[in-house]
Amino acid sequence: MNRYDDMTFRRCGRSGLRLPLISLGLWHNFGDVDPFENAKSMLLHAFDRGITHFDLANNYGPSPGSAETTLGKVLRQDLAAHRDELIISSKAGYLMWPGPYGEWGSRKYLIASADQSLKRLGLEYVDIFYSHRPDPDTPLEETMGALAHLVKSGKALYAGISNYGPDEARQAARLLRDMGTPCLIHQPKYSMFERTIESGLLDVLEEEGIGCIPFSPLAQGMLTNKYLNGIPADSRAGKEHGFLQPDELTEQRLDQIHELNELASGRNQTLARMAVQWVLRLKGVTSALIGASRTAHIDDALAVMSAAPFTDEELARIESILGPEA
Repeated sequence: MNRYDDMTFRRCGRSGLRLPLISLGLWHNFGDVDPFENAKSMLLHAFDRGITHFDLANNYGPSPGSAETTLGKVLRQDLAAHRDELIISSKAGYLMWPGPYGEWGSRKYLIASADQSLKRLGLEYVDIFYSHRPDPDTPLEETMGALAHLVKSGKALYAGISNYGPDEARQAARLLRDMGTPCLIHQPKYSMFERTIESGLLDVLEEEGIGCIPFSPLAQGMLTNKYLNGIPADSRAGKEHGFLQPDELTEQRLDQIHELNELASGRNQTLARMAVQWVLRLKGVTSALIGASRTAHIDDALAVMSAAPFTDEELARIESILGPEA
């Protein structure tokens, strides 16, 4: 088996790095509240299907940090010989430990976070380290300076940003370029139900030569068939520690989900598959970052590589379903 034969890779901005069309995020389902064997099977299955990029953050779990510990264990036990075939990314910015140095964008927090992440992962470096969110109270020069330091010290190969708006992203890119560490990639939230990046950010990324890897292309599971008949107890909206709240599944949203599902069925696709393909329709998108709770979810996302392109009529129908607020 050659795991790369069927995978499509796209160049990340103006860099030498190419990422798989589908990347696997460890935001949910890889923490110490989840079965390790299931997490391990998903990671190995993803790699065997050509997914070479695993994305984390210091606080992923739950509990915070445990997703990195899970991946670190799989790396040691099963993937150590393949380290140079993998892109492993992590981030820091959200609350990780108590006190004034446990979140946001200070040099103190970012460098300490990177060191802790490397210990949990059992690695000498990560391929990409991100500022997970902009800090309104720390000079951007300090935050970007910390990222540049991590690259120059060999703890990360590339620097990235996540959740930055257009103006912040442009300024961050220029600061990093002046420091000799170009910004490789931006990780924003993007899906049919969250389209903020279309209002300026994508233009900035293209101008600055920065790759784009959207997270939550399935809107935390809303753009799947999971909620067509109510809220399952094992879904993100049904879990006590889930981020998707039941009140987000309004009557209007559920109507949209049903209409989109009908359109997907007409294309011989699942709704999840169509939603991922829709995110990837933009040339500025390098890779779609998916989550998964079982290997079948990974295979479903990978099926976009053999899917028929959208017709103009189908894209117009999606716009009609989403409505003017989209």
